[in-house]
Amino acid sequence: MATAGKVIKCRAAVAWEASKPLSIEEVEVAPPQAMEVHVKILFTSLCHTDVYFWEAKGQTPVFPRIFGHEAGGIVESVGEGVTDLAPGDHVLPVFTGECKECAHCKSAESNMCDLLRINTDRGVMIGDGKSRFSINGKPIYHFVGTSTFSEYSVMHVGCVAKINPEAPLDKVCVLSCGISTGLGASINVAKPPKGSTVAIFGLGAVGLAAAEGARIAGASRIIGIDLNPNRFEEAKKFGCTEFVNPKDHNKPAQEVLAEMTNGGVDRSVECTGNIHAMIQAFECVHDGWGVAVLVGVPHKDAEFKTHPMNFLNERTLKGTFFGNYKPRTDLPNVVELYMKKELEVEKFITHSVPFAEINKAFDLMAKGEGIRCIIRMEN
Repeated sequence: MATAGKVIKCRAAVAWEASKPLSIEEVEVAPPQAMEVHVKILFTSLCHTDVYFWEAKGQTPVFPRIFGHEAGGIVESVGEGVTDLAPGDHVLPVFTGECKECAHCKSAESNMCDLLRINTDRGVMIGDGKSRFSINGKPIYHFVGTSTFSEYSVMHVGCVAKINPEAPLDKVCVLSCGISTGLGASINVAKPPKGSTVAIFGLGAVGLAAAEGARIAGASRIIGIDLNPNRFEEAKKFGCTEFVNPKDHNKPAQEVLAEMTNGGVDRSVECTGNIHAMIQAFECVHDGWGVAVLVGVPHKDAEFKTHPMNFLNERTLKGTFFGNYKPRTDLPNVVELYMKKELEVEKFITHSVPFAEINKAFDLMAKGEGIRCIIRMEN
């Protein structure tokens, strides 16, 4: 590509300070260094994680910053040492990585790469500790190694998954974070047997993806639990067969579920991050074989409390990160699930806006409208 080794000027949506609307600016993007890749972003979407760190209420504020981590794009150029990607490759950037060298990457059981696992405080590249974005010579910080709210971005090669070039990037871009997280929590971690009963706590994008995973696995009853009954009708499209609103009952949700299922569900997947929902998700599974999977990220001071007999009675509690998918190894296969029409992605996409109107996506999420909003970089 003609841009190889050169600084690229392009548009980016910059967050200058917490909770203030993003501003479309011309930024300079430095060329990729060793083991880095320059990616032209074509489609990106807004995930709750972007909003959480943009609000910066409970963590280290890092500004000015370019957010964004769910996206699809095309490799523009590659830095020194990059051998498994080339200009023109279709890729999904991922907020966590796979170096393929560390103990985690070499383990069949883990996807928590030592080198590239998510770091929300770091606003620079790990190679030299510098940002690749600047305006008038002043650095603009990166977000989780991806910063996809920019027409061009620089990423570590380990955070870029090469996918089937036939896959439509405006659809599969949503697979690079939340949808895969929920899907994998069900398919890879909960592993519901055919005909089993599964409870899904929280019916946002990740919870709906977990329901979709339970549906694909062949669960016969999928019970959605949410405090917002407006989500129930939509959730039927993702396989949910029944619903529980804890506010409608004068007893704990785990007791309600035990009564509905003759002693407890076979599997549960918790997608809220609320500590009470986490405890309910564990205590609602059947003794002897029940498995609960925690996906949501709790408050930093939260404590999980349950009676040890719940474990001794042969209930299992598991946690998962990014659905136990290894980004570079496994994401291409998730895209193939979509290409084979086994996984429906379109139903997750409820809105679309041009890049210039990116703040509309934030407004939609603030109102709780829709599931995923695609942001089109080119029009």
